Amino acid sequence: MPVKFSSETDEHRVVRGSCGLFDISHLGQVEVTGPRALVPVQAITTNNATALDDGQCQYTLLCNPEGGIVDDCIVYRFSSKRFLFCVNAVNTDKVFQWIRQNCPDTITVEDRSSALALFSLQGPASAKVLGRLLDTDPLSIKHFHFLETSVAGVEAVVSRTGYTGEDGFELYIDTEKAEGPWQALLEAGCGEGILPCGLAARDSLRLEMAYPLYGNELSEKTTPIEAGLKNFVKFDTEFIGKEALLRKAKGGVKTRLVGFEMLDKGIARSGYRIMKEDRTVGVVTSGLFSLTLKRAIALGYVEEDLTNPGTEINIEIRKRPLRAVVRETPFYRRTASAAAG
Repeated sequence: MPVKFSSETDEHRVVRGSCGLFDISHLGQVEVTGPRALVPVQAITTNNATALDDGQCQYTLLCNPEGGIVDDCIVYRFSSKRFLFCVNAVNTDKVFQWIRQNCPDTITVEDRSSALALFSLQGPASAKVLGRLLDTDPLSIKHFHFLETSVAGVEAVVSRTGYTGEDGFELYIDTEKAEGPWQALLEAGCGEGILPCGLAARDSLRLEMAYPLYGNELSEKTTPIEAGLKNFVKFDTEFIGKEALLRKAKGGVKTRLVGFEMLDKGIARSGYRIMKEDRTVGVVTSGLFSLTLKRAIALGYVEEDLTNPGTEINIEIRKRPLRAVVRETPFYRRTASAAAG
């Protein structure tokens, strides 16, 4: 996946206004199959996998015994005997080994990454575009649900998920047969001005939503509690890292992930120091100029007592402390009409 196909500005804006198509085949897919596969799947994920029905998926985290994040991913339930994990590209082998290590011999764990292509069709016009290639109305697919169907005559798994904050769909297709559906999607979207989109637009869109990125906001040194992902930790289930996360949740944490906006002119970049009265109080994890909001936004970890929206902080940029303020997230919210469906 290139950084951009044309202009990252155009690619970002077309997703917010109409429809963009991402080739995210670099992401990893790990399949878990076998009798009672749900048992180990629940044991390695922080969310409630037992609540999933066939054809449903959920965002979840894999944690180590200390509560550190091994990866954040989406898990798909095809049946009680078959699950598919979509994982971050950089973590594919690590997650594959982690899952295999924590599954009994009766369970088969397979890295399907090279066998599957993955496309992400995102934007308010995505359902209209996809509908031209499906026998089923895409809007009949509920959010975080999926179906096994065909796209342009090729078998595909189509889920209503995404990483942009817009309505959208992700399509899993046999790698050797993926070129036809890719071209068909671009042709179906011509009237809506569809564009192929790259990594730069994917990153700027997810940051406007304050979605965390592994390697920036998430790592094995951070926990879901610090990262603001407690909603995806279900303490009424049993999973690896539960006791450590319970201690964090009850005892408090020293730092938390927040979103903030620059007040002075400047862009906060990953690794920049966050200051308060000449004292280092945190670090920036991601930052850029928002094309939608027309202001510089960022994410970063700060000390617990500085996390309230409206709190002023400074970002050290070129050895100068520039003013910023903590904001509620997400920075961008779809309008009620755009969010409907």
